[in-house]
Amino acid sequence: MIKFPSLFGRIPKHQKFSFEPRFYDPVKEEKQERENRIRQELENEKNKTVTGYRSRIQGSFHSARKRSSATSSNLKAALIRIGILLFMVLFIMAYLQWGSIAFYGFMIFIPFYVWIKFRR
Repeated sequence: MIKFPSLFGRIPKHQKFSFEPRFYDPVKEEKQERENRIRQELENEKNKTVTGYRSRIQGSFHSARKRSSATSSNLKAALIRIGILLFMVLFIMAYLQWGSIAFYGFMIFIPFYVWIKFRR
């Protein structure tokens, strides 16, 4: 079918791709951060306040507390994974030792365990 631009609307044109690259200079970033910190310390020194140091100390304790809570949640997840892996290894060893009896035993044990766990 022949396309008639004036009769059936506009014909789509090619789309132009415009991309402005962003450059990251870690040395420049560190230099600006250091300059800002030094300016803040000089302003605090002019005002004769020590709030800058206290806030940094409080911030350090706060960030350490966040890290410790994050690691505890990671620890819980790791323990659950190890428990599941241990369960699977024990099941495979029991299956190799006793055969299908171990399979049926675990099939009876799992619903019983779930019932005990969620009974509360």
